[in-house]
Amino acid sequence: MEPCKGSWKVLIFVCVLAVYLWMFFVDYSHTLSQRITLQRTRISVSARNVPHLQSLEQPKLEEVSDGAVSRFAKSQSASPRNSSDTLKGNVSTSKYQTLKQQGLMPSRQLPTALIIGVKKGGTRALLEFLRLHPAIRAAGSEVHFFDHHYVKGFRWYRRRMPPTMVGQITMEKTPSYFVTSEVPKRVKHMNPGMRLIVVVRDPVTRAISDYTQVKSKRVKMPRFEDLAFLNGSRIVDTSWVPLKIGVYVRHLERWLQYFPLSQFLFVSGERLIADPVMEITRVQDFLGLKRVICEKHFYFNATKGFPCLLKSEERATPHCLGKNKGRSHPYIDPMAVQRLRDFYRPFNQRFYQLAGMDFGWF
Repeated sequence: MEPCKGSWKVLIFVCVLAVYLWMFFVDYSHTLSQRITLQRTRISVSARNVPHLQSLEQPKLEEVSDGAVSRFAKSQSASPRNSSDTLKGNVSTSKYQTLKQQGLMPSRQLPTALIIGVKKGGTRALLEFLRLHPAIRAAGSEVHFFDHHYVKGFRWYRRRMPPTMVGQITMEKTPSYFVTSEVPKRVKHMNPGMRLIVVVRDPVTRAISDYTQVKSKRVKMPRFEDLAFLNGSRIVDTSWVPLKIGVYVRHLERWLQYFPLSQFLFVSGERLIADPVMEITRVQDFLGLKRVICEKHFYFNATKGFPCLLKSEERATPHCLGKNKGRSHPYIDPMAVQRLRDFYRPFNQRFYQLAGMDFGWF
């Protein structure tokens, strides 16, 4: 009987232990299930509230392309901080685009106005005077896009322009445009409504000034008279570039094949020196701008013989143009000068008629 009682005790202990272990396992499983459900709920709520966490829901790979799989893998590896930075970047980009659309952010634009000529006519002075106007932004130097760099394309040209705001005019100056045969067609191809400014000067004086500039760089240069006339005769050498430029009517006739006269403004180089305000006022009106540039911006420099600026875009103090401007011309035989004036006279008259303006050259 004793062994039998001992066996019953062992059996009862084993049964009680089994029941206890069963109850513990059931309770632990229930608790674990609740934790998993709660965690999934938190992830689902976060995914709805924060867009970048939605990527945690894995798509079926067979329903997406290789590129989408690659993008999904990258999104899985991105930390919440990186995603937050991306959101901030998108907001910043959106603000920039909005400001740009409203004209509050400057951007580079192709020019809508060109100073196309002529060399030694006063183009540099005109451009410096126009820079005083807050609505005008101009390229810093002669770009020579339409005559030398046209093959580089409009994107290259645009990068050479200064940033502008809405309401500002982008402008460029290259005097050789006026005399280069291919340029009018190219300009029209870019902008048929281009406003064109031509600064002209007495062709004889202009040719002597052109010669003087070249001679300052070439010491052993022949005399002006030897270059202007063929073999010491009275026949004008029209192939010599300084004289060829001065036949303005021929160049203008070529431009008028592509642009109406209403898109041109002819500025007198002589009047630009004698009365800069009058000529600048004409330019401001032509460009449709408020008359901002006036007498208070200029003073006359007796040494150089032309007006200078009391202040400019780059300097707040009085200054003149470069030291190479206003240099003295060499002595030219008066008879040679007269023969050149006789040569230009019929061309000048035709130019006056086409331009609708008498420049008073003798």
